[in-house]
Amino acid sequence: MTTASDRKAPATERSSQRANGLADRLEQGANALAGFANALTDAEWQTRLPKDGRKIGVIVHHVASVYPLEIQLAQTIAAGNPVTGVTMDNVHEMNAGHSKEFDAVTKDVALDLLRRNSAAAADAIRALSDEELDRAAAVSLYADAPLTSQFVLEDHAVRHSYHHLARMRTALKK
Repeated sequence: MTTASDRKAPATERSSQRANGLADRLEQGANALAGFANALTDAEWQTRLPKDGRKIGVIVHHVASVYPLEIQLAQTIAAGNPVTGVTMDNVHEMNAGHSKEFDAVTKDVALDLLRRNSAAAADAIRALSDEELDRAAAVSLYADAPLTSQFVLEDHAVRHSYHHLARMRTALKK
């Protein structure tokens, strides 16, 4: 995994201290998930999470694969546009489809995607200004509540790896 110090800052130096902090926290979560996943045995990689039912490997790939969508939602709000037509039913349907499609995902494939997509997500976050982070718009996923781009980033892209990592650790007692 790479961190902000491993890459040059984006050409546009408009990112804020808050944006940099959000991006750093996203990278820290992705790095922690990658470190944990990399150390798993093949049997642990195939373990299904209680109540969730998905394999740990599938969930690692899931986290990696949805970074672009999570960033797109936040960028939509940052541009002052509402997020429409996205519901929890859509999220559950997408997750179920992903689980079937990537049931046999390998550790190398999942970790490579996690590395690439988390780096791209962090770069996209760093490109946001304070004004964009503060911009609010209706979000259908939250009953059309007017939410800020920063909230959506924190509740989705930044939090996602931490959320699933905690569940994995609990399931494997690690």
